[in-house]
Amino acid sequence: MSHISLYAIGSINVLETDAAVILGPTESFQGMTLRAHCFSQSTPIGLDCLGWKRSVSLSSVVVPDGPSEKAGLGDELGSEEDLLYEEFRSSGHRFGHPGGGGGEQLAINELISDGSVVYAEALWDHVTMDDQELGFKAGDVIEVVDATNKEWWWGRIMDSEGWFPASFVRLRVNQDEPIDEYLAHPEEAQTGEEDPASLGLLLGPGLPCKEQMRTNVINEIMSTERDYIKHLKDICEGYIKQCRKRTDMFNEEQLRTIFGNIEDIYRFQRKFLKGLEKKFNKEQPHLSEIGCCFLEHQTDFQIYSEYCNNHPNACVQLSKLMKVNKYVFFFEACRLLQKMIDISLDGFLLTPVQKICKYPLQLAELLKYTNPQHRDYKDVEAALNAMKNVARLINERKRRLENIDKIAQWQSSIEDWEGEDVLSRSSDLIFSGELTKLSQPQAKSQQRMFFLFDHQMVYCKKDLLRRDMLYYKGRMDMDHMEVIDMEDGKEKDFNISVKNALKLRSLASDEVHLLCAKKPEQKQRWLRAFADERRQVQHDRETGFSLTEVQKKQAMRNACKSHPAGKPKVLTRPYYDFLLRQKHPSLPTALPQQQVFMLAEPKRKTSTFWHNIGRLTPFKK
Repeated sequence: MSHISLYAIGSINVLETDAAVILGPTESFQGMTLRAHCFSQSTPIGLDCLGWKRSVSLSSVVVPDGPSEKAGLGDELGSEEDLLYEEFRSSGHRFGHPGGGGGEQLAINELISDGSVVYAEALWDHVTMDDQELGFKAGDVIEVVDATNKEWWWGRIMDSEGWFPASFVRLRVNQDEPIDEYLAHPEEAQTGEEDPASLGLLLGPGLPCKEQMRTNVINEIMSTERDYIKHLKDICEGYIKQCRKRTDMFNEEQLRTIFGNIEDIYRFQRKFLKGLEKKFNKEQPHLSEIGCCFLEHQTDFQIYSEYCNNHPNACVQLSKLMKVNKYVFFFEACRLLQKMIDISLDGFLLTPVQKICKYPLQLAELLKYTNPQHRDYKDVEAALNAMKNVARLINERKRRLENIDKIAQWQSSIEDWEGEDVLSRSSDLIFSGELTKLSQPQAKSQQRMFFLFDHQMVYCKKDLLRRDMLYYKGRMDMDHMEVIDMEDGKEKDFNISVKNALKLRSLASDEVHLLCAKKPEQKQRWLRAFADERRQVQHDRETGFSLTEVQKKQAMRNACKSHPAGKPKVLTRPYYDFLLRQKHPSLPTALPQQQVFMLAEPKRKTSTFWHNIGRLTPFKK
């Protein structure tokens, strides 16, 4: 199970000299063994409250900065940005991100203990095979029953209860909205068609219910945007600036790999925040018209795609560096100097990925509480669709990059592999299944397992005794293949009678293959799969998606290391029988195995990779 490494240093005397990072005193490290950090792709906790000051013992911090180095990325907004941030933080807001620090967590538990019902909304899917965990889809509303633990909360959806990761949810902005109405009439809430009588209810001084709720959503959008800017500034000034001074520890290529284009994102987000501030009505937030800001910058948001695609490489590079003690101390010293919250660097670098998937959720909620007569309604509706498209594009690219490790592991399990790696041309499994194959000139019937990837199809033979073992037998180049739907009856080229058949004919040679399915439905499913493969190839060309050589080689190296010889052992969990008898079972021992890099919109479609390939025993989870 992956987790985010959290560690703290008691005090620092000197952050940096020209030669080395000197840390002291080190009493707080006595008895603590430094180990390789597990880099998580799960959501880090508390990143929406980065501006909250935490007490850090800094006996003496010395950074040899000259006046000339003061001019950097942060000076474009400078003190104005900090004043806006501090001004908003000082005003406070009732509900924020679940991990907003001990005070907010305590407040949640006090509400629960007082008998109040606290609801959270799922940011991402939580898929679990654990009977003691609560599974949910992005957008589901969860009743929080117990939030005493920082990382795992106990919650309820309908009649199901269980543990769930606090970092996968956010507290609902409008806690006063009845959950029964939300579940019973979600479509009405989305379109703004509510009972006129309900609009007369007052939640705030002088504001009807819907206007107050819109005020809450607008305030949350502005709050999280200012928090995010502060966070990006901390990364650029707290980490990147310090790293560039240490040419003995980092080169530009390393920094580009670790931090990607986060400086470009910082520059863009500051410009975006300025636009939001101009449209924000401080006196009457519900009258703010911010939808146009998202529409104006919808193409600019696509810079997140580069960052998200690079993030796995950043994790690999960081994991190598964190095996060396001096880098562990250096990064921790940077964090403490910048007074950032207690999360490791890989957790901080995940927030741009989180942020881009949060926009559709916020805009959907804003649209729900915006009357159709409001001047901002059409812009918010268009902005929601635009940000969904941006998130969908990035999400799809991220899913493809995550699948390459699975494809590499699959290839490493195939016996007698010949030729180039699958990843040299492909990055996604479209469909797989068993077909009867006939090829000229022998026209001999052969049972084969087929795996359709983008650009190519690989076919294998099952072992006679061990049916879970596959032997490589060949592949077909789908870029030069014509797929022909065959009618049942006599086939002229092979001079045989066929049923549920389709033909693959090469456009570049005389190569012809006849494939027969057992049932008509299977044949139709294969025909759809071949059409899907061509559409995906065309889409990749239009969007410019491709794998880098580094990504391909790294995936194959990981597969060689992680795939032992022989059949994988099946993991069993006998202790669950005991846990099932407990009314309040023990906490999960680690953060969930959810890969949050699947940037979620509320009802995203899950990957079919494991569904397709999971029929083979070695790849069952």
